[in-house]
Amino acid sequence: MRVRIKSVYSMLSELHKQLLNNFQQNFPLTERPYLTIAEQLGVSEASVLQAFNELSEQHYISRVGPVIKPNHIGCSTLVAMAIPAQQLAAVAAVVSSYPEVNHNYERENDFNLWFVVIAEHAQHLQSVIAEIEQQTGFSCMQLPLIADYFINLGFALEW
Repeated sequence: MRVRIKSVYSMLSELHKQLLNNFQQNFPLTERPYLTIAEQLGVSEASVLQAFNELSEQHYISRVGPVIKPNHIGCSTLVAMAIPAQQLAAVAAVVSSYPEVNHNYERENDFNLWFVVIAEHAQHLQSVIAEIEQQTGFSCMQLPLIADYFINLGFALEW
């Protein structure tokens, strides 16, 4: 497995690797953040934008944006779905198509698709979940936040 990961990552340019490793946290909050990054790395702003687009197209990243504590702006909930394995990718694609879905991931469980929905108010949150159920034909189990734990999802990548 380790060799496979190295071979996949060996296809990334040095700029791709720097962007993935150096900007998981402390993304510049400036008028032109990509220019700020470019200046820090000694490359052009266009190169940074192109590299982020390539990382997105290759599914190394899914979004660039802030992580906000749950329910501090709007409302959110964790959702789990039980999806047959052969339909998992298609259902995950539907779930990912919603801008209100922060991220989704597969887990080894009967409830194998998990995701977070964030909306400006509870009614909008419920309408998104209802739409996902209607579009996919599968029920959503909502798991609202009871206790808040912070897990730092940034990690150093070793190339």
